[in-house]
Formats: sequence, C-alpha cells, structure tokens
Amino acid sequence: MSTPFELISRLGARVRKSITGLGAFMRLGGAILARSGAALRRARLVSQQVHFIGNHSLLIIAVSGLFVGFVLGLQGYYTLSRYGSEEALGLLVALSLTRELGPVVTALLFAGRAGTSLTAEIGLMKAGEQLAAMEVMAVDPIRRVLVPRFWGGVIAMPVLAAVFSMVGVIGGWVVGVLLIGIDPGAFWSQMQEGVDVINDVLNGFIKSVVFGIAVTLVALHAGWTARATPEGVSRATTRTVVHSSLLVLGLDFVMTALMFGN
Repeated sequence: MSTPFELISRLGARVRKSITGLGAFMRLGGAILARSGAALRRARLVSQQVHFIGNHSLLIIAVSGLFVGFVLGLQGYYTLSRYGSEEALGLLVALSLTRELGPVVTALLFAGRAGTSLTAEIGLMKAGEQLAAMEVMAVDPIRRVLVPRFWGGVIAMPVLAAVFSMVGVIGGWVVGVLLIGIDPGAFWSQMQEGVDVINDVLNGFIKSVVFGIAVTLVALHAGWTARATPEGVSRATTRTVVHSSLLVLGLDFVMTALMFGN
C-alpha cells in the first residue's frame, strides 16, 4: 500500500511532466511561427499540403455535413412544429451549422483524418531518421517539414468547415422542403433575415481558424515527439485524436462564451 508521501510524489511527478510537455508544445509552436516567414515564400510547399490535407478530407467532410443536415432538418422540424414555427427551420439549420456544428464537427473529423495522417507521417520520418538526415545536410526540419504542414492545416480547416456548413444547409433543405413540404420561400427568407454575417458567419470562421491551429499543432507536436518505433508512432496518433478532441471541445466552450455570451 502506498504511503501518503509516495502518492504526493507521484502526483508531483505527473504535474511536472504535464508542465514540461506543455512547455515543449509551446516552444515548438513558437519555433514554427518564427520560421514561417522564410517558408511561406515557397508557396508550392504550402499548396501541396493544402491539397494533401484538404482534398483528401473533403469527401468525409461533405458526406458528414449532408447527414448532419438531414438530422437537423428532422429534429428541428419536430421541435418547431410544437410551436407552429416550421417556417423557421432554415434559420435553425443555418445558425446551428455556422455557429457551432460546422466548426466543431469539422475539427473533430479533421483531427481523426488529417491530424493522425500528419502525426504518422512525421513519426515515420523520425523513425526512418529522415529528420536527422536533414539536420546533417544543414536543412532545418522545422522549416522544411513542419511549417508547410502547419499552414496547410490552418488554411484547409476553414475551407472544410465552410463546405460542411453549406452541404449541411442543403441537407436541411432536402429534408424540410422536399420531404416534409415546408414552403421553400419561407425556408430561405427566414435564413437570410436571421443569419448575421458578423455575429454568426464571421464568428464561426474564427472558431474554425482557431481549431485548425490547435489541431494541427497537436498533430505536429505528437509526431515530432513520438518515439522512433512502430509502437511509438501508433501511440502518437492515438494521442493526437484524444488531445485534439478535448482541446477543440474546451476551446469551443470558451469561445462560445466570449462570442455569444452577451
């Protein structure tokens, strides 16, 4: 049985390990930002990562957005019909997607698809000693490998969130107008009158950018610090999904309170 002193010692060791990991995470983020100027001048590297991250995630984002729109259309209609406000279904679907579900669900899918891919790619490069070979050849691996992937994720994430929201609105329209029979004019007019570009669309865009930064940094840090073994890479990819998901949900609560609390 552990003594109280041993329990305190273990707790202190875990707290110190967490603080050390957070410091390493922040240092890596600072190093990526400090080297971004020179790396961004080579736009081809960033565009390749935008294609790799965004285009390969587009199908799952679009299909998920469509089905989320279907569900919002059904659930929203059943709820609004109790109060005789079925015409506001378009507004409900649009606000739910632009404010909340679009950025959050896209970020979770982004972490599971693109985040794990980035982590595994960098972890395998580390296991194959490719990063060490770059350092031997006087090539900065952070500038050459991490910076293009970071900005590729930051650029791709808002675009994917916009696609998710647009496809979701179409899904809500299909269910509400084509299947249930809501007046299409009321569906679109309520949406146009109720959705504000600044308070709703812009705040959702800001959320998606912040989520893109957070998820991409977590993925890059997990791959950068992964043990150079197959088991280490697999654990790093799992850590990417868990940490990214928790970070996205926590940031979503904070930003929602700041943006829509008034």
